[in-house]
Order: sequence, then structure tokens, then C-alpha cells
Amino acid sequence: MSDTPQLTVRNDQEADQYELLADGVRVGLAHYQAGPTAIAFDHTEIAPEVEGHGLGGFLVKAALDDVRARGLAALPYCSFVRHFIETHPEYTDLVPPARRRSFGLAPAPNQPKENTP
Repeated sequence: MSDTPQLTVRNDQEADQYELLADGVRVGLAHYQAGPTAIAFDHTEIAPEVEGHGLGGFLVKAALDDVRARGLAALPYCSFVRHFIETHPEYTDLVPPARRRSFGLAPAPNQPKENTP
């Protein structure tokens, strides 16, 4: 792998995962379970030799952008995906409003807060 690798994210639907490739070599994945209206992310991993360089965020952003483009919702069961959404609130709208509280997420920006009993 070069000093500045060529990064690519692809959706391997047969394996139910988004894969992060650096110079054609898989260095990360975001595993999911696909439903008719939502993608449930359950595990994300980055190869130890490339951790700490923002590649996990690059992978999750690309995966969530694809979920949005496909008109689906995202269910962040994976703590890494959930943390990404917490720190990038522009993705909160991908989580169905009725499910946000169960994931510890705030309402999407520019949306009213959900009623709390």
C-alpha cells in the first residue's frame, strides 16, 4: 500500500457488508443485515495496521451515503456507526424518529424534539 492509498468503498451484497479497499486490498468492513426499508449495521472493523487514520469514518460515511441514496433507513446497532452518527448529526435523519431514543440519538438537526414523557 502506498503512502496515500487509493480508497474505495463497495457494497458486497452477497456478504452483507460494505468493504473499504485501500489500493485494492480490503482493510475494513461494515457488516449489516438488510431489510426492505432499513439497513441494520451490526459490526464494523478496520485492520489493525491502518487504525487511527480516519478510515473507519471514511467507510461509515460512504455506507451511510449509499443508504441515503437508496432511500433506506439506518439502524446503528454497531457502536462505531452509532458514534459516527452522534458526531455527524447530519446523518441522524437516517435513523427512524421512533427508533432514535433507543439508540441514544437526538432528533435530526432542524427537526422538533420528540415528546418525552
